Order: sequence, then structure tokens, then C-alpha cells
Amino acid sequence: MAYRVFTLESRLPHPAEQVFAWHARPGALERLIPPWSRARIVARSGGVEDGSRVTLELPFGPRRLRWVAEHKGYVPSREFTDVQVEGPFTSWEHTHRVLPDGPNASVLSDTIRYRLPLSPVGPLVAGAYVDSELARTFAYRHRTTRLDLAAHASCTRASRAVAVTGASGLVGSVLLPFLRTGGHRVWEIGRSPIVGVPDCLRWNPDTRELDTTALEGVDAVVHLAGDNIAAGRWTRTRKQQILASRVEGTRFLSERLAMMQRPPRVLVSASAIGFYGDRGASVVTESDPAGVGFLADVCARWEAATAPAAAAGLRVVHLRIGVVLTPKGGALARMLTPFRLGAGGVLGSGDQFTSWIAIDDLARVIHQAILDETLCGPVNAVAPDAVTNRTFTRTLASVLKRPALVPAPAFVLRTVLGEMADELLLASTRVAPDKLERSSFSFAERDLESALRSCLGRPLKRTVG
Repeated sequence: MAYRVFTLESRLPHPAEQVFAWHARPGALERLIPPWSRARIVARSGGVEDGSRVTLELPFGPRRLRWVAEHKGYVPSREFTDVQVEGPFTSWEHTHRVLPDGPNASVLSDTIRYRLPLSPVGPLVAGAYVDSELARTFAYRHRTTRLDLAAHASCTRASRAVAVTGASGLVGSVLLPFLRTGGHRVWEIGRSPIVGVPDCLRWNPDTRELDTTALEGVDAVVHLAGDNIAAGRWTRTRKQQILASRVEGTRFLSERLAMMQRPPRVLVSASAIGFYGDRGASVVTESDPAGVGFLADVCARWEAATAPAAAAGLRVVHLRIGVVLTPKGGALARMLTPFRLGAGGVLGSGDQFTSWIAIDDLARVIHQAILDETLCGPVNAVAPDAVTNRTFTRTLASVLKRPALVPAPAFVLRTVLGEMADELLLASTRVAPDKLERSSFSFAERDLESALRSCLGRPLKRTVG
């Protein structure tokens, strides 16, 4: 059976050496696996040089397939090839090339030669499907490469040393590869760091455990750790846990950073748009005061807990983060199954505003906050396109090509979720990213439909003319 061949080329406004370096750094494969894919990296050795290997697991019904690829044909700053050693294809060779196109531009080229198993039946049954999956996957990969390179080029080219708490969480798992492919060195601070892995530090705010010796001279700390506020009904005990995980952990970290001989220059600390409470249809900016309610109180105290770091001279940025869009977790992931089954619908009246941000844009916002010395204090990490719940529901249903006919009345949500329903699902917070809009930051996803189509792998609508 003849090989099938897939090729995609894109011209990038960056020198070939920069584009190749991005692909060769740790984190590149994580950045290139689409968010809708359930592929998982389970092992790797080396980089992209000859003999290096990577092992993936791919879902296949109730099982997971093992896919092992080995690199060969390495040409510095120009190309390398992945060859399947073990996996679902009869054969697979993927050649990555970066070709110079003048001194300040290059052409990124991906060529895949593969053969499907069970010839001739396999290609007849699955050939068109595999081709379409490759097309949408590599369209995503080339777009992500272009956007990441642009984000790194728009800021200072000097690399930074960055430490991140909550590194294994939803946002951290995207932020770390983004930073590493940009040439930054990253320390992971966690309760259970991987033994034997460099640049991993253990901390435990409950027992006040954190050895900051290894962090002396680090340029920035990004603080993302905190209990999931939507993990369970808000009992009195649960609310205390949520508050303590944010306030006590942030205060402890800030105190330790303040005591360092060479403290970082900036602390980027997560907060949330819950700070503003229920504001109806009013547009709120960073200059607005805290609202009323449990989440507003948590966020206000959370931000105040960074006072020791600010007093020690650190530039402190409070990222008031909106609903983070990714199918990997969070609100969108919980919505996908009912919406795909046609069982989605508006929540309550549907008039409440939702302020959201695409997860890759959030990683870029954090990067901007690290490097842009004009950003300080509260920064609204939301896209400019806040929408009502009704609009969000209709847009998601349209992207998934499903109806949205099953509403969830407010009284049902309150019965099931209690206080959490009012503050997380029924509250209206229409937030504007004033500081980001006034800075040099450029959103890749400014409108909801484009953001959903991008992260779910659905084709963007083409305009005529």
C-alpha cells in the first residue's frame, strides 16, 4: 500500500534559528498537543537530537495505545524527523523543517509520510478521517507556534528565572511549557515535587515549609496555588478551607520572599473576578472596589495577603482571572458532555454576564505581567468580549452543532449547589481588561466564538470578500 503524505507550510516573521530553537526547547511538544486531544506524554529522553525518544499514550475506546517515536536526521537549526518505533500506524515519519526566508523570516514545514494498518481496508475506512485530523491538528500547531513566538518577541528577549506554585494545575500545566519554549528557566514549587527532577521545590504552607535558598536570585514568582472553589458544596468547613488555602498560603509565600537576601523583582499572584461580586450589567474595571459576598471577601483578603512582599519592594501583580476556557478542565470541560448530548441550556435567567479568557491568552498575560514593569496591582485577566450566559450557551451549542434546549432554573441550581450557585453561576460580573488594553498586550482570542472554535478544534468560519 502506498504511503499517504500530509504537508503544511507557514511563513513566520521570525528568523529560522529562533523558530527552530522554540521547537528544540523543553515544553514544545506540550505546547503543540491540541487541547482537545487526549494524548498524554508518559516518558521522554533527550531533546530533538538523534536517538532521543518520546512516549505518548492515546485513547482508543476503553484502552490506551502506546506510541513511541525516535528522533533522527537532526540538522542543527534546520530539521529533525520523528520515526514511529511502536504505535498505531504501520509506519510513520514526521519531518520538521525550518527554512530561512530572508534574514528575519522563515518557513515552518511539517511533512508526514504514513501508512495505515489493515491494508487495503484500513486506508479506505480511516484514511479520510486521519487526513482531516492531521489538518486541524497542524493548523493548531502552526498557529500556536506563531502566537507564542510573537508573544516572546514582543517582550524583552532577555530570559528570566521564574518559580511557579500550582505548577501542576490547569493553568500551570500550560504556563510552564509556554515559558520554557520562550527560553525561560522555570522552577516548580509543589506539595509533591517529582523526585530527581531538577528545578522542583517542595512547599507546604500548612507546616510553613519552603526552602527559598534555591530561589535566591530568581527574577519572578507566579503564585497559582489554591483549593478548587468548585470542588464541592460550600459547607462552613469547605469555605474555611478555600479561604485558608488562598490567604494563608499567599501570606506565607509573601513572608518568605520578603526575607530573601535577593528576592524576586515581581510576584504575580492569582486572584479572581469574584472580587467584584454581583454587579449586574455594569462594566467594572480595576479601579472598582470589592463587591459583597463570600468570593469577594476571599479575593480581597487573598490580595491583601501579599502585603509582606510589597513592603519588601517587590512589584506585586494581582491577576483577577475570569472563567478560563479550555476543554482540559474547569467550567468548559464540565459543560461539554451535557452540551454534546443536547442537554445544555441557560442557567437561571441567562442575563448574567460571564467574563472569560482563553487559557493560552492567560499564559501570555502572566508572561506580560512578569516582564512589563508598568503592570502593578490589580490586572483584570479577561477577554474584552464579556457575554451573557444566554449568549455563551448559544455560542457553545452552535460551535458543537447541538441544540441548547434544557435550561437550569435558578431554584434548581440553588437546591443542588446552595450558596455556590448564586456566586459562581448566577452572579453577573461584566469585567473590562482596562490595564491590559492600555498596555502592549494583544489578545489572540478576543471574541467567544473564535476562542471556543480554537480550543475545541472546530473550523473557524470564513468570511466572504
